[in-house]
Amino acid sequence: MNTNKDLHQRRQTAVPRGVTNSLQVYADRGVNAELWDVEGRRFIDFASGISVLNTGHLHPKVKAALQGQLERFVHTCFQVTPYESYIALAEGLNAAAPGDTPKKTIFLSTGAEAVENAIKIARYHTRRSALIAFSGGFHGRTLACISLTGKVMPYKAGFGPMLPEIYHLPFPIPYHGVTVEDSLAALEQLFKADLDPARVAAIIIEPVLGEGGFYAAPAELLRKLRALCDEHGIVLVIDEIQSGFARTGKMFAIEYSGVEPDLMVVAKSIAGGVPLSAVIGKAAIMDAPAPGGLGGTFAGSPLACAAGLAVLDVIRDENLAKRALHIGHFMTSRLKGLQVRYPCIGDVRGLGAMVAIELVKNGRAEQPNAELTSQLVQAAGRAGLIILACGIYSNVIRFLAPLTISDAILKEGFNLLEQALREVAP
Repeated sequence: MNTNKDLHQRRQTAVPRGVTNSLQVYADRGVNAELWDVEGRRFIDFASGISVLNTGHLHPKVKAALQGQLERFVHTCFQVTPYESYIALAEGLNAAAPGDTPKKTIFLSTGAEAVENAIKIARYHTRRSALIAFSGGFHGRTLACISLTGKVMPYKAGFGPMLPEIYHLPFPIPYHGVTVEDSLAALEQLFKADLDPARVAAIIIEPVLGEGGFYAAPAELLRKLRALCDEHGIVLVIDEIQSGFARTGKMFAIEYSGVEPDLMVVAKSIAGGVPLSAVIGKAAIMDAPAPGGLGGTFAGSPLACAAGLAVLDVIRDENLAKRALHIGHFMTSRLKGLQVRYPCIGDVRGLGAMVAIELVKNGRAEQPNAELTSQLVQAAGRAGLIILACGIYSNVIRFLAPLTISDAILKEGFNLLEQALREVAP
């Protein structure tokens, strides 16, 4: 039998150190919100593979869809001999996307690939090249995407020159004293001092920062960006890669603001764990690139599209958006109770089931406690709970339990979190 120790030794020899692991726990099987390692130990999964498993590990409908597709064919390449599932899933996402403007969808394989294609589409449509993103934002690990990402370590350091003509604005974070007015003032100053808005192809923003710490963008900011983009002919790109597919209590988090994106990038929970991503956008913009300008050999694979169609059915049939609100209410209520007892929990925040705590020293926002955050991840792992760290200062714990988790296992997971807090928290 393999052990975690044996596999980790093999991993250190075979896999580069740049690919890190939160825990030295090697997965063997999973069901819904539970995971078992190669030694047979059970874990409650509050990570969902970084928000990939909103429908849980091996949802029966997703599993059946994959098995059915495996009986037919695995790959043809949509650009060679297309297939119905690609079209059907595009139709489903076009209908689900916010706003009344006609939509079209292209499928890709990863979130980073979706972001890169959104940039290509925006540049082709506008015939402009400059891009505006936000500090703390995370958009992927390719060179263009780390250029957009608003955090140097570990994403940009040492990888050489970034993509040119990318500008960053402060993301509004009231807990750290950054307001919507600060963000808009920075944008106004950028347009006055450094960048003609007529050169800007796109503004990209996450409606809830993912890797950046689960701060929600205020609706006021999103609406103002929509107005500015309309005024200057700029494409507004909304990154729903982590926040989409019912995670926040709506199909997409941008719906809380009432803003219709020009382009929206999605991935992670789109296909129940099978690699798939998409750009969903206004048809006139999506049709801008010439034939052959978009695509990819594995983009929108038959397996992924079959799984994606099943995921849409599960979200609808099991009302996962409503379930996310229930989970989020439970989580924030329980965490606020823990905050009273543990001053190291400086902030509790969440939108639906996209919930986080920020760990600080002396109860002060300006004193982030990254060391305690790392210790809590490890202590939770020892207790049998998988959680994730994130944040601009690496001091945020994010909770991404599957939306299909039972109340009993949800409560059990928080009991384990409390046990881990008792072990490491001052």
